[in-house]
Amino acid sequence: MTITAHQTDTLTRDALAVLQPGFLGTTAPDWLLRRVGEGLTAVGLFGRNITSPGQLAALTAQLRAERDDVLVAIDEEGGDVTRLEVRDGSSFPGNLALGAVDDTGLTHDVARELGRRLAACGVNLNWAPSADVNSNPDNPVIGVRSFGADTRLAARHTAAYVEGLQAAGVAACTKHFPGHGDTSVDSHHALPRIDADLDTLYARELVPFKAAMAAGTKAVMSAHILLPALDPTRPATLSPQILTGLLREELGYQGLIVTDGMEMNAIAGTYGIERGSVLAIAAGADAICVGGGLADEETVLRLRDALVAAVREGSLPEERLADAAARVRALADWTRQARVADGPGASGEEGNAPGTADIGLVAARRAVRVTRTAEVTVKAPYVATLSPVANIAVGDETPWGLAGPLAALLPDTTAGTYAEGTDVAGAILAASGDRTVVLVVRDAHRHPWMTAALDAVLAARPGTVVVEMGLPRAEPRGAVHIATHGASRVSGTAAAEVIAGL
Repeated sequence: MTITAHQTDTLTRDALAVLQPGFLGTTAPDWLLRRVGEGLTAVGLFGRNITSPGQLAALTAQLRAERDDVLVAIDEEGGDVTRLEVRDGSSFPGNLALGAVDDTGLTHDVARELGRRLAACGVNLNWAPSADVNSNPDNPVIGVRSFGADTRLAARHTAAYVEGLQAAGVAACTKHFPGHGDTSVDSHHALPRIDADLDTLYARELVPFKAAMAAGTKAVMSAHILLPALDPTRPATLSPQILTGLLREELGYQGLIVTDGMEMNAIAGTYGIERGSVLAIAAGADAICVGGGLADEETVLRLRDALVAAVREGSLPEERLADAAARVRALADWTRQARVADGPGASGEEGNAPGTADIGLVAARRAVRVTRTAEVTVKAPYVATLSPVANIAVGDETPWGLAGPLAALLPDTTAGTYAEGTDVAGAILAASGDRTVVLVVRDAHRHPWMTAALDAVLAARPGTVVVEMGLPRAEPRGAVHIATHGASRVSGTAAAEVIAGL
């Protein structure tokens, strides 16, 4: 293939257009602004880039000074996964809590308010919602990020979330196609495999994605998972059968297809990010998400050059790269028009539309489920938090639990945090003295050490209050058992209110 100078310039711009890289810092580095000027159409934001709404608005304004329609993406699910409030915890409950309430109007309104806050800061693409059906309760990475294990419930809430978010002018990116809920491996670490047959995949995994498409989701994110019933050799992100054959042709989806983070080990550890990115675009993806762990100019240039080289050598059709870039630019244009339609740009202020300011707390309160087996009065408790190792999607920067909100309501509250180790229960009993113990767990059913600690503490202190802030799979235990269906800041507040009222 002979490539002219004009084609080279076009190829370079198209290759930059399909990348969604991250970067370091709370202001845009010079290299990023320069690449945006050269054709880079999107950037991804993470907790490391955000300190306040005002700072975030200034950062996005920097980017828009280079390109008015730049896509500014974020992984803001609410609940356990928050970047906007990474240091304080989310003002919104996550998907499982919304699914537990099962009020699609509430889900729509929560998503719209979340979208309004993102838009006010200049963010216009949200890598959310998760449409995964959490059919495997031992899933190490989805769990409370799913609306639930019921397919129809997940479908109707996925649609409501998409509609609410996009009503605020923020594009939804429904994930993780074709469904990450039945995995037992975290794709951040290795390549998960789902051995469900075709009938199961169509009846379960695909249903919420169809609902999202019917609701008009502007983007869909692929999953780094192997589904032999659909493609026995390549994970979904790299599979022409799944991205082009199933998503584009069979399901008729015409929006943007975004990959999950290419630096995740399921791809990077097997294919490498350069080859993986080329294979993803060739398979039908339109945008390469990279930057959660790789966030520098060198990564951007490596991927740009790999895509251009693949076109030159004939392994990536030029028209496929051009089509991908065109889809990215079309979404960028939609977000620009949505911003204009909604009025002036972001102010960075934290004002709220009437009646929506506390909708996250309202939703969190509605999601709480309380099981009482004995009467207990709580005046000055000891809050013992059993803390598992956080998965990469959630991160370990974001505080969780209810020691803080409970201390605000019951000022004499004391607290301690415990990780897996020897005699956790003994340490809790010694530290608590004669106070009522409030034992806080997260996915206790997945962690035998938590179950052992619960057994020992409850045997010694049957009046203990147990708060499950993960997936409430285990049977309720304790004098009072409280399930919050997530560990967001507002979920902690809602549980604290219940305890303070005991």
